[in-house]
Amino acid sequence: MSNLARRAALASVACAVLLGSLKAWAAWRTGSVAVLASLADSVLDLVASLVTLGGVHWAAQPADDDHRFGHGKAEALAALFQVAVIAVSAFAILLRAGQRLMAQQPSTDAEYGIGVSLVAIAVTLVLTRYQQSVVRRTGSIAIGTDRVHYQSDLFLNGAVIAALLLESYAGLAGADAVFGIVIGLWLLFGAWRASVDAIDQLMDKEWPEAKRQRFVEIAARHPELIGLHDLRTRTSGVKDFVQFHIWMDAHMTLLESHDVVERLEKELAEEFPGTEVLIHVDPEGQVDEPGNPLAETDLLKDTR
Repeated sequence: MSNLARRAALASVACAVLLGSLKAWAAWRTGSVAVLASLADSVLDLVASLVTLGGVHWAAQPADDDHRFGHGKAEALAALFQVAVIAVSAFAILLRAGQRLMAQQPSTDAEYGIGVSLVAIAVTLVLTRYQQSVVRRTGSIAIGTDRVHYQSDLFLNGAVIAALLLESYAGLAGADAVFGIVIGLWLLFGAWRASVDAIDQLMDKEWPEAKRQRFVEIAARHPELIGLHDLRTRTSGVKDFVQFHIWMDAHMTLLESHDVVERLEKELAEEFPGTEVLIHVDPEGQVDEPGNPLAETDLLKDTR
């Protein structure tokens, strides 16, 4: 899984280098603020992609004495850095577009900017499709955030084409700067959207309710489990962590209860690969935190 994420990060770096070089040439030939905004975004794509590559590599490192749960949250940190980079580029674009709008400077050689933007759209489509397949197979939040950024590039390059067509061929003065402003605002929205998953992971947000319910339903298949409570879930990078308490017959031997837990862990591992499960066994009726519904509510009663 980590190798897939690493290859996706390398593909992102290569894409950013290629598109940045093409857009630098187009910005020089056209003088377009929309192309310049697209260039700034590609340069920052490169920075963000390098950070993603570092984050994916770091997150893939095995657990050590100081990080017993692994290094998975390095991906969320890399994603947040990308969000900061996107936000900075958006504000810079808005500033430049405002200056261009007030100065009323026309762009030139629009065909170069349009051609480069079409190439950028084709390359970006290939990259985002590949990233989508990697995210689906690994759950990498860093690659997912990088994909959000490149998806916004599709809109950005389309906006560049529209701006150049309107200003250079339709004679609509100021269209280039206006589209630059639209691009900047779109990037800010993308930064906010991309930050949500990273913050949720750093804050150990619970799994989606449907995923939690499926987990409980699988556990409920074991008739030896009288109750299940204090279910806690979280995600760190591409790895999930789950812990919960189960009620079992107080007269079962230690060996019998151990065998039940082993079978339960095996089935959960098959249904939720890459998940680390910690199970605490209680005798039936044991209450550890009276009055705490988060800890003591029996989750099996609604599944049987």
